[in-house]
Amino acid sequence: MHPIFALWSHPRSMSTAMERVMRERGDLDCAHEPFMYDYYVHRQVRQFPMFDMQEDQPQSYTEIRDMLMRRAETGPVFFKDMSFYVYEQVLEDAEFSARLTNSFLIRNPVASILSYFKLDPDATMEEIGLEAQFRHYNALVTRGEAPVILEADDVRGDTRGMMTAWWQIIGLPFRERAFDWQTPAPEDWDHVEGWHGDVSNASGIRPLSAADVAKQRADFEAMAKTHPRMLDCLEHHLPFYEALKAQALNAAGKA
Repeated sequence: MHPIFALWSHPRSMSTAMERVMRERGDLDCAHEPFMYDYYVHRQVRQFPMFDMQEDQPQSYTEIRDMLMRRAETGPVFFKDMSFYVYEQVLEDAEFSARLTNSFLIRNPVASILSYFKLDPDATMEEIGLEAQFRHYNALVTRGEAPVILEADDVRGDTRGMMTAWWQIIGLPFRERAFDWQTPAPEDWDHVEGWHGDVSNASGIRPLSAADVAKQRADFEAMAKTHPRMLDCLEHHLPFYEALKAQALNAAGKA
C-alpha cells in the first residue's frame, strides 16, 4: 500500500492552486475534493451553486474512502478537501485515518470570505471552514500527530521555499516541474468549473503585493455593507485562523 497525502483546506484558501502544484509533480494520483459528494450529494446538507454533479462519482463517505484506498494500492495518492465536509467521520475511521499523512492550508478569512461571498452570498457559517479545520487539527494533535499547517500568503510569497519545506516533512522529493504548469486543467475539475476559472488558466502561483492585500480589505469592507453576514463570519472564524497560523510552517521548515 502506498501513502495517501491529505491537504485539509477551507473554501477559497488557494487549495486548488496547491492541488495544481501537486498534480504537476507527475508522481501522484490526485483527487479533487472527493468528499464534497458526501456533504452536498449524499447527505444533501445544502444546495451547492455552480456544481455539475457527475453521476459516476462515489457519493457516500464509505464509497469515497474505499475509492481512495483502492487507488493507493497502485501508487501514492494526494487529495485536497475541506475539513468541514467530513473530518468527524475521518477521525472515527481508524483504518482510514492511519493511512493519511495530514496537512492543512489556511488563508486570512478577510480574503477567503470576500472571495466566497462573491461566488455564493448564501454561504453558511460552517462552510467558511476555519472552525472545522481548527477542531480537526487539534484532534489530530491530541492523538499524537504533528500535521503541517501552510499559510496561503506565505506560499504565495515563497512558493518554492514553502513547498520544498513541506515536501521534505511529508516525505516527497523536490520536483522542479511542479512550479511551471504546462498541462491542461484536469478533467475532474469540470464539475466545479465555475469556482476555479483563474487557477485553471494560470501557469503558476503568483505573490500578492501590499496593494493587493489593501484592496482585499477595502473590498471586504465595501461588500460587507451589502452582506453584513460577512462581518459575523469574520468575527467567528478569525480566532481559529489566528490560532492555526501561530503553528504554521515557514520556509526554513519550522513552525
